[in-house]
Amino acid sequence: MNTDSFALRHIGPRRKDLDKMLKTVGVETIDQLIFETIPDDIRLEKDIKLDTAMSEQEYLEHITELSSKNQVFKTYIGLGYHQSITPPVIQRNILENPGWYTAYTPYQAEIAQGRLEALLNYQTMVTDLTGMELANASLLDESTAAAEAMALLFAVREREQKKNNANKFFVSEEILPQTLSLLETRSTPIGVELVIGNHEDFDFSEEFFGAILQYPGKSGKVHDYKSFVAKANDHQIKVAVAADILSLVKLEAPGNFGVDVVVGTTQRFGIPLGYGGPHAAYFATKEAYKRNIPGRIIGVTKDTNGNRALRMALQTREQHIKRDKATSNICTAQVLLAVMAGMYGVYHGPNGLEYIASKVHNHAATLADALEKLGLYQANETYFDTIAIKTDATKIKFLSEAKEINFYYPDDETVAISINETTTLKDLNKIVALFAEATNKDSFKITDIKEGTGIPESIARHSAFLTNDVFNSYHSETELMRYIKRLERKDLALNHSMISLGSCTMKLNAAAEMLPLSDPMWGNMHPFVPTEQAGGYQFMLKKLEEQLTEITGFAGTSLQPNSGAQGEYAGLMVIRAYHESRGDTHRNICLIPSSAHGTNPASAVMAGMKVVVTKATEEGNIDVDDLRAKAEEHKDNLAALMVTYPSTHGVYESAIKEITSLIHENGGQVYMDGANMNAQVALTNPGAIGADVCHLNLHKTFAIPHGGGGPGVGPICVAKQLVPFLPTNPVIETGGDHAITAISGAPWGSALACLISYAYICMLGENGLKKSTQYAILNANYIKERLKGSYEVLYAGERGRAAHEMIIDCRPFKANGIEVVDIAKRLMDYGFHAPTVSFPVAGTMMIEPTESESVEELDRFCEAMISIRKEIDASNKDEANNLLKNAPHTQAMLTADTWEFPYTRQQAAFPLEYVSDNKFWPSVRRVDDAYGDRNLICTCAPIEAYMEA
Repeated sequence: MNTDSFALRHIGPRRKDLDKMLKTVGVETIDQLIFETIPDDIRLEKDIKLDTAMSEQEYLEHITELSSKNQVFKTYIGLGYHQSITPPVIQRNILENPGWYTAYTPYQAEIAQGRLEALLNYQTMVTDLTGMELANASLLDESTAAAEAMALLFAVREREQKKNNANKFFVSEEILPQTLSLLETRSTPIGVELVIGNHEDFDFSEEFFGAILQYPGKSGKVHDYKSFVAKANDHQIKVAVAADILSLVKLEAPGNFGVDVVVGTTQRFGIPLGYGGPHAAYFATKEAYKRNIPGRIIGVTKDTNGNRALRMALQTREQHIKRDKATSNICTAQVLLAVMAGMYGVYHGPNGLEYIASKVHNHAATLADALEKLGLYQANETYFDTIAIKTDATKIKFLSEAKEINFYYPDDETVAISINETTTLKDLNKIVALFAEATNKDSFKITDIKEGTGIPESIARHSAFLTNDVFNSYHSETELMRYIKRLERKDLALNHSMISLGSCTMKLNAAAEMLPLSDPMWGNMHPFVPTEQAGGYQFMLKKLEEQLTEITGFAGTSLQPNSGAQGEYAGLMVIRAYHESRGDTHRNICLIPSSAHGTNPASAVMAGMKVVVTKATEEGNIDVDDLRAKAEEHKDNLAALMVTYPSTHGVYESAIKEITSLIHENGGQVYMDGANMNAQVALTNPGAIGADVCHLNLHKTFAIPHGGGGPGVGPICVAKQLVPFLPTNPVIETGGDHAITAISGAPWGSALACLISYAYICMLGENGLKKSTQYAILNANYIKERLKGSYEVLYAGERGRAAHEMIIDCRPFKANGIEVVDIAKRLMDYGFHAPTVSFPVAGTMMIEPTESESVEELDRFCEAMISIRKEIDASNKDEANNLLKNAPHTQAMLTADTWEFPYTRQQAAFPLEYVSDNKFWPSVRRVDDAYGDRNLICTCAPIEAYMEA
């Protein structure tokens, strides 16, 4: 056995298992299976060109050497990004713990109560600090959250405003530059006109439906917005505020002066800078807008026994249900980072946060006082953490970078200095010495930290926050460690068993890929430092772009989109820009197959396109005749086709090249959804099928962990004609010669997470990537054959093969009174997370095992599914008291004094022999979804509730 081979560790089946698997599938070799699966005309004739695969040890040595090219200076740039301290107990027990980072989105609530509780804590923390009624479970970053706020306020305009087409949105000139760029990107396609100016000069005319303010502003000044908000409310103009969450410990909560939405980032609550991400944005609003809020909301409900349980609430808002009627295409969040930020709040509690915020403010005030003693003018009369010094910025920049210090320079006469949690007295003295040298003054030592006076009483916070018991109980490391473990034990993640979610690709997230994320040389890099300081990042990101470009068969890549949905939107906006550059501004029709992911139509509408749905055949393929008819009907206005390949039904459609040619012949571009790229890598690619742009889910195909529902990364790869339009950033220039404005806040999106995919590709190399795709297809077809006779597979290719996933039909079981959700819940008793339920076809399951699962695990899953089929056959629609309807079975049920079920306790909890070796206990019985939506509670119970108990 070659112990240097990463592919050998990543791919599940062993060489000794291959004959058994091939025999089961009915082929002699893997090559034969691939021949029978992938259409001849799209298989690659030549191998892709990548560097030779590294061993794990070689890669770790390489990435350590690369990290030394990052120059981690003391950085006071601010602009929404601040170095913070990740408590080691959170780093070790959450960030570095596969029990947390390999879990999936909590759609199966009964086996996700730990994550759900952690997110409920996060939502409570956000509502407390913002003073709002409702918060979601995180968004992608502050800038995209601000854009979502604009879209929400536009959607909830008053009837008269809609009638009069009030479409102007006021943006304070104090907004962060990256947020302004993103607002520009998002506003035009949906018909919103931005008006940028000083909030003190705003005229509150009826042409405006909304406004957004920065609190504190980008200059660091803290404005009192109370009178502005009052006037806006009088004129039916709704107001959003982008607020620094740590400052809200010291500043009046925006909700207390009447705003409608508060957004921001929780990055400075213990999340590494990571050159821009991933970080959890927050979004808080009024309960009146609960049907319009983007992203996910965690709510309180009850289970079958009436006990408290948690779930994702109001899922009917989501894009996969509302499709082209959705107000947002958000399909992922930043759950892992939100969990960490929430635990930061739990660990420090209100008193700890008060100490940290006061420390930051007092250090800023002490520095301001010292620099004024040097004769320098500090321009911010009010501030939280950022002072603005008037001096020769060019001279300061030259001296500071020589001393490994970064400031922000908004103009030639201003040096902005943002103090953070890590700033010490020693750091302040270095800054004073630097300014003394620059101004030829005698330096002096600061010996004491003074009490800050930058926050006037009129905007100081006096309301309580984090009063719930959870924020006042776990302040020792021992207690927090045990609390984190207690929540972890309630969740089924990849470290327990296979998660065979179709379209979600829950593969191994290897330890060697994850280790560098804890290295401060990668974690402590601000996204807006001069690029020459980020040599390691720049090498890695450029190399990853080249690798992805080669894998997709395209000409260029942008890593900026920080989720799959953002990648979809970015791809469509690049297509839009391409058409506009040719004078084809009228091209706005987007053809989308009926089987497409729900994010597709939502993204198309956000990009200003009109969705035309094309039909599917009975075999689940795109109806080429219908597509042709619609492409020709709309040829004068055709912008794009959005297509998933292999199809959402798990089939390589043989007509794909005919389909892409049809679109090109009629003037459109082809967007390929990269959700199923795990079935393409090194065997075929989007370039070969004739696409023009695709997004890649790095959190699927390229091994970034799902983190309980995020982080995700969704870069776009494009053909030559689209390269000039790849997105830029207003602070650090990126993208093409005719770049569209920003898609996410940071220049390279979630750069820290990109290390994982870089590792994955470097350690697998071309041969390993090809084997991974081959084994993903083999594993899927092995399951397909093993389940034959127990379940019908709905769709297959022309030679009867599945791609990397398949859909099994559970609708016939209705005759026995069994729904697909009953099978999903019963699988928990067998120790498995359910496959994807009722997507893309209601009443079905979509199974994707990935290449990482061993034959032993595939067999356990198949045995569980076959056993469940026997239980289905024994069920009767007239008798609901059966194994499936009562599933899942909890430990409390099994240990109760009474047992009132017509089957044994062993049948309930230990239906197969293997289960007893590694039993996973769901912590609640089946949750009541409808009750949770009717009685929406999205925060922790107040401390009084605990006192009453």
